[in-house]
Amino acid sequence: MTNSTVQSGQRGIQLSQAALQHLQALQQQQGNALYLRVGVRQGGCSGMSYMMDFEAESNISEKDQVFDYDGFKIVSDPKSLLYLYGLMLDYSNALIGGGFQFTNPNAAQTCGCGKSFGV
Repeated sequence: MTNSTVQSGQRGIQLSQAALQHLQALQQQQGNALYLRVGVRQGGCSGMSYMMDFEAESNISEKDQVFDYDGFKIVSDPKSLLYLYGLMLDYSNALIGGGFQFTNPNAAQTCGCGKSFGV
């Protein structure tokens, strides 16, 4: 990962405090050295769907963009970042409609499930 860009000021992916706290708890369960990869893939109700998963630093490409949140790191590939730049990731523990919520300024349409979008 030596050539990846790590940004801590202006971040292409924003996190609410609730999302950060929940992600840090999940990270501790799986291993503190992991990064959260956020991306998009073809599919879902609206054409593209969000994906998130933890992965080891050794899987981070030099082309990936890394955002630092006081030690918690989010990584995204350049192609996904085209669709995700400005994304706000929030988390709710509500019984109905809880979980991660994506607010994407690049989405022209969003599916009712909130996990897919179209541009």
